Amino acid sequence: MNTKTSGAIPNGTATLTYGNKRVELPAFKATEGPDVLDIRKLYGDADVFTYDPGFTSTASCESNITYIDGDLGVLLYRGYPIDQLAQHSHFLEVCYLLLNGELPAPKEMESFESTITYHTMVHEQITQLFRAFRRDAHPMAVMVGVVGALSAFYHDSTDITDQRQRKIASHRMIAKMPTIAAMAYKYSLGQPFVYPLNHLGYTENFMRMCFAVPCEEYKVNPVLAKALDTIFILHADHEQNASTSTVRLAGSSGANPFACIAAGIACLWGPAHGGANEAALKMLQEIGTVDRVPEYVKKAKDKSDPFRLMGFGHRVYKNYDPRAKVMRDQTYAVLDELGKHDDPLLKTALELERIALQDDYFIEKKLYPNIDFYSGITLKALGFPTDMFTALFALARTVGWVAQWQEMIEDPQQKIGRPRQIYTGPHRRDYIAAEKRG
Repeated sequence: MNTKTSGAIPNGTATLTYGNKRVELPAFKATEGPDVLDIRKLYGDADVFTYDPGFTSTASCESNITYIDGDLGVLLYRGYPIDQLAQHSHFLEVCYLLLNGELPAPKEMESFESTITYHTMVHEQITQLFRAFRRDAHPMAVMVGVVGALSAFYHDSTDITDQRQRKIASHRMIAKMPTIAAMAYKYSLGQPFVYPLNHLGYTENFMRMCFAVPCEEYKVNPVLAKALDTIFILHADHEQNASTSTVRLAGSSGANPFACIAAGIACLWGPAHGGANEAALKMLQEIGTVDRVPEYVKKAKDKSDPFRLMGFGHRVYKNYDPRAKVMRDQTYAVLDELGKHDDPLLKTALELERIALQDDYFIEKKLYPNIDFYSGITLKALGFPTDMFTALFALARTVGWVAQWQEMIEDPQQKIGRPRQIYTGPHRRDYIAAEKRG
C-alpha cells in the first residue's frame, strides 16, 4: 500500500507499540499547522483501530483550500488572510480563488462573473416545486429539497468523471443558490418571485430578489450590500467542518454534485452548526432588554443553570474569531446607515458584547463574541427573518462545499468514507424461538 500523499512532505516516522507488535507510522509535515501521523496501515499491521469521536484529532483528507489556527485566531483561504480578503476583495472573486487556487486576472474575473451571471436563472419548472411546500416551511427544508432536485433538471452536469461537467455543475450551484434562497424567502411571504437581473452584481442581485416587489422600484443600498457581501466572504469556507465533511462523505460514494450539496445543506441546518446565528438572536430575544443582561450573564456563569450564551466562543477558535473582528465593523456600519442603534434587541446585543469583552470570566474562558453573534445582529438589521439566517449561510458556503467536493473527486488517495467503531453490544448468541423466551 502506498502511504505517500500527493502534497504533504515526509517528516520521519513514529513507532507504536501495542502488545507484542511494533508499527512504524509515517509522519507528514503540513504547509501550516501540526504534523500528521499516517495510520492507514495500522489496522492491517496491528489489528487495532483508533478511537476519535467526532474525528477531532483525525485528518480525513489532504486539502490545500483553507487553513485554520484556532489558538492564534487565523483563517486563510488559499493562503490569503480572511481579513485582507474581506477588506479588499468581493465574494465572486473569493469564489474564483477557492475554486481555482489563485486570484483571477482581470479578464479571468470578467469571464467568471459573466458565467455566474448567466447561470442565475433556474429552470421554470423548478418554480413549481415550491408550491409543494407549506407556506410556513423552514427555508432550509425548502432548500434541501429544491437543491437535491436540481439533478433532475440538469442532466448534462451530473457525470462526476467528466471534468467539464463538474465545472458546469459547480458554476450552476454558485449561481443558482441565491435565486433558490430568494425564492424560498418570497414563497414564505406569499409574494411573487423576483427574477435576477444580469446587470447587477451577485450580492446586489440577491438583495433585490429578496426585497423587491413588482409594484415599485428597488434600489440596493451599497453599505448594506457591502455588509452582506462580507458575510458571504466570511462564510465561504471553514475547512473540514461538519457540513463540508458531509459533502465529502456523500461525494466519496460517487453521488452527483447536487445531491452532495443538498446533504451539506441538511447538515448545516443543525443549531450547533449553521443555525448558531439564529440561536444567538433567539437568545437575545429571550433576554429582551438591556436591564436584564446582568441577570443572564450571571446565569451563564452558573454551572448548574442550563442557560448558555449563544454566539460566544467557538469549537475551533480559542482566540478571537478572526471573522468576528471583520463582522463587527460591518455590523456597526449597517447600524449607522440604518440608524438602528436604538433598536431594543440590538441595544441588548451591544450591551452583552460590552460586558463579555471586559468581564474576567469571559476573558479567562476565551468566550469572545463569534461571527454568529455579529452576523445575526446584522442580518436582522438588514431585514431578514431569523429562519432565513441559515439559508444565507448555505448560500455563502456553497462555493466552499463545491471546492472541497472538486478536490475530493480529483484526489487519487480518496476512498469511499467508511468510519470504524468500537462495538460494545452483546457477544454472539443464537436465536431463541418465541415459545422458549421468557
